Amino acid sequence: MSRVKRGNVARERRKKTLKATKGYRGAPSRLFTIADRSFVKAGKHAYTDRRKIKRDMRKLWIIRINAAARMLGIRYSTLINMLNHNNIEMDRKQLADLAMNHFEAFENLVKGLKPLADLA
Repeated sequence: MSRVKRGNVARERRKKTLKATKGYRGAPSRLFTIADRSFVKAGKHAYTDRRKIKRDMRKLWIIRINAAARMLGIRYSTLINMLNHNNIEMDRKQLADLAMNHFEAFENLVKGLKPLADLA
């Protein structure tokens, strides 16, 4: 069996990793072994943070909705419950946008809801 030299493949793999870690500070931008570890770890952080940002944004939307609702004298949980009982399907992102940028529309929405006592 003939000998297989992997020079091109290995070099290309190393070049790809070093190119990806180009902006890193110190050894991870220059030494392949350390760069490879840094690259893998950065990928793990990127993966988890893509999910974390979804949680953080939902928290922010809830805070904004709650602040706007309390300006109208109602709590967040009561507002969400009233929306569900009135069969209004708006997600928290839309509600937060209404509360922040179109407060009059948010106020009209809240005032147009039937109180929970009427629905029972």
